Amino acid sequence: MGSGSQKVFAAAKAYSKRGQLLSRQDLQAFAEARDLDELVTRMRNAGGYGAALSGLQKPYTAQRLESVLRGRLAEIHHSIVRMSGGSKVLRAYYTRFLVWNLKLVLKGKAAGKTQDELEPLVNLRAEELVKQRDTVLKALAAKDLEEAVAGLAPTAYGADAAKAAALYAEGGDAQVFDAHFDRVWVGQLSSGLRTAGEREAGRLAGMTVDFYNLMGALRGKFWGLGEEQIRGLLVAYTATAPRETIDAMIAAGSAADALGELAGSQSSPYSGLVPRSGSEMDDLSGFERAFEMAVYARARGSFTRMFSPATSVGIAILSAFEVRNLASIAFAVEQGMPARTVMSRIIMEA
Repeated sequence: MGSGSQKVFAAAKAYSKRGQLLSRQDLQAFAEARDLDELVTRMRNAGGYGAALSGLQKPYTAQRLESVLRGRLAEIHHSIVRMSGGSKVLRAYYTRFLVWNLKLVLKGKAAGKTQDELEPLVNLRAEELVKQRDTVLKALAAKDLEEAVAGLAPTAYGADAAKAAALYAEGGDAQVFDAHFDRVWVGQLSSGLRTAGEREAGRLAGMTVDFYNLMGALRGKFWGLGEEQIRGLLVAYTATAPRETIDAMIAAGSAADALGELAGSQSSPYSGLVPRSGSEMDDLSGFERAFEMAVYARARGSFTRMFSPATSVGIAILSAFEVRNLASIAFAVEQGMPARTVMSRIIMEA
């Protein structure tokens, strides 16, 4: 993760950025906005999003607002990667932005959307920062899903794009594109965790790998995928979400049974996160939220040691949750949802 001085510098900068994160009171005020115009005005006057929002044109939409926020988030993460001296773990978190647009474009092509319909939703700031615009633009210009997938064949995303398209063609859920493209960056993260010099950040980043593998097994069962298809979604196992636990989940008869296998596991620290409502859908969403809240809490806890490399991972995670919360609030304001409803769903301590 770079030299010792780079580690200290990156950790200090991450600590500084933590102080710039929005508070729950800020988010509450945003959620109480009467419309998107008022929301954008309030957001321009709080946090570090004013400059990014200055170029947002009316009429505002929640999707366009989210796109602008993701562009700003990419800039934050890119600066974290540079300050770290090239951490493989942090580069993997940045790759998440590079696959975001590809997921959006392929799901759009699968739904029959045109380039004109998709272009307003795509923010290429992440690609611009690393000079990788062409991959997304080629997929965006493709006439249909088949052509978009074929165009990705020579890239690092080709194999997963083809597998996702095949599963979708079999009648699968469009979320298979999310699962397979997330596999790209989570696989890089898993590899980075085994690199010398990344151990201090490993415990926190490892939760991201565990979340992906456990949710991949659960979603695969929910979608009705075969055992080998589910295994094709997963990355290398960890000690906290070991092979024997995930194998038992994959072999279970349903997603509910898979959750039961996890709840009964003696080798995973996540067994206590499994809810028992009696509803498969509610338990799946409940487990997902409980896990994300646990990741959030661990990321917050990474700042107890000021010069630890874990703080760089922590700010990458917390800033991503912040933008996701803002996107949820924008959607709620656009739809006229009560503030208390969206505030009950955000990822942040009460």
